[in-house]
Amino acid sequence: MRARGRIVVALLAVAASTAVAASARAQRGAPARTTATPTVDTLRFWSQALGTTKGALVYLPPSYRTDRTRRYPVLYYLHGLWGNETNWSAQGALPATMDSLAHAGRGEAIVVMPDGDDGWYTTWHALLDIGVCRRDTVRTEPAASYCVPWPHYDDYIAHDLVTAIDRGFRTHADRAHRAIGGLSMGGFGAVTLALRYPDRFVAAASHSGVLMPRYRAPHPYATPVSLARNSTELRDGMGRLWPLVAPVFGADTLGWARREPAWLLEQAVARGPLPALFIDCGTDDGLINQSRAFRALLAARSIPHQYAEWPGVHDWAYWRLHVRESAAWLLQHVTSSEQRAR
Repeated sequence: MRARGRIVVALLAVAASTAVAASARAQRGAPARTTATPTVDTLRFWSQALGTTKGALVYLPPSYRTDRTRRYPVLYYLHGLWGNETNWSAQGALPATMDSLAHAGRGEAIVVMPDGDDGWYTTWHALLDIGVCRRDTVRTEPAASYCVPWPHYDDYIAHDLVTAIDRGFRTHADRAHRAIGGLSMGGFGAVTLALRYPDRFVAAASHSGVLMPRYRAPHPYATPVSLARNSTELRDGMGRLWPLVAPVFGADTLGWARREPAWLLEQAVARGPLPALFIDCGTDDGLINQSRAFRALLAARSIPHQYAEWPGVHDWAYWRLHVRESAAWLLQHVTSSEQRAR
């Protein structure tokens, strides 16, 4: 069942905190430190875009409880497929990582970890069949929150969640102090949301993201790239994930293309300004070709970005280790403005 509330999340984060801090010190020379358990609150709020009440975990930086006049930038971290809002805290040790960065003088920010269901952080091609959804026994959360009547998951994050956070916490409520990151499906969400809503997010980070869903070949990555050309090739490319993806992206290549980072990038280039982009992926991850292909698109357009490949696969060991890189990078983009605003 889902972990709810600060006490449960704190207990889950304690064990991970020590391991992450030790790993970070060994690899990056971070100073040893002693700190209290990270502060993580639970937020429940109404989402007009989804037509239901949703939840998020909210990490508060060390000085939040003591400096009552200070406002903070905000980082949003999105979970992957089959995940929920507890993942980045319980499995990714993100609150402990943020505390470590704060104590190392790298800056402080509120971090929001929302429940994104299996929604892909986009507006769906089709409405959910509520009756079928409520009979699904795979999910352990209440059907009322997962079987949403209006699957507009992009508006849910960019508008409903951002508004709830800015109203409920002491934030700098502007683009310059707001960034977004995620893993796998959440990496897709972070990049597409930043490109679709450039007025909301100044930077985006993708860990092992689904950045070119129609990618078919070659393996390993090389040019020219082959993309799925019809519904059969889309289905073949998704394999067992097809039933989860088809309602979201549709069964035709046009519906897929209009939701992909590549198309949104072209629209964002025409509009400006572009968010700063950070992309990484494990060298043995099955999605590495997609990250490399998207990087090639950025390079071809001479779009500045940060890209990294490290040893690893598509798992929490990789994301837990490397979330420090993305968090530190995102902090650079939001805290420079935060310091000027103070």
